[in-house]
Amino acid sequence: MNTDPITCLSGARIVPVLTVPSAAMAGPLAETLADAGVRCAEVTLRTPDSEQVLKLMAAHGGLTVGAGTVITAAQAERAVAAGAAFVVSPGLDTDLVARCRELDTPITPGIATATELMRAQRFGVNTVKLFPAEQLGGIATLKALAAPFPHTRFMPTGGVRPDQAVEYLAHPSVVAVGGSWIAPLDCLQRGDYQQIRRLAERAVELGAQ
Repeated sequence: MNTDPITCLSGARIVPVLTVPSAAMAGPLAETLADAGVRCAEVTLRTPDSEQVLKLMAAHGGLTVGAGTVITAAQAERAVAAGAAFVVSPGLDTDLVARCRELDTPITPGIATATELMRAQRFGVNTVKLFPAEQLGGIATLKALAAPFPHTRFMPTGGVRPDQAVEYLAHPSVVAVGGSWIAPLDCLQRGDYQQIRRLAERAVELGAQ
């Protein structure tokens, strides 16, 4: 497996960040996203069924599926065993990064400050998740952090709206944007996969701009 997150995320541009409450939703959701042209998705480990959701979606075959909200090495091990092609963490934990490297699995750790970026670089991490992006100041904060770290690539995630995603993607340091708006919880709960498909198709269009 390629351990470079940029290669893993290449072409995805807007990555659906999925919090799925039931494993029964995994198959229909994977099919909906794949049919909409989505290439890559992140399943957050925030629900009791999340590892099963990850396993089922990874087995679908139409998507590259990774695990998000991974905060421990043990979670990373279980996620990779379930089929995760990459790992995303809300913060920077060097033990977690080291374990993902041992597992030969790409990891994009989260950062919020220049100090954390310096720590990431010392550990050889050049692709990071700016999180929570909008709460930290949005595109202005990203530009401020990118300036002294020209070799760092960012995946802004957290509170990003579709219109804001386009502005982020226009910045040369941004490899992809995480979007939780693509599969809203209320749509999943009522089984409105048509609306999810419309949102996913729009995300694909925005990512192609």
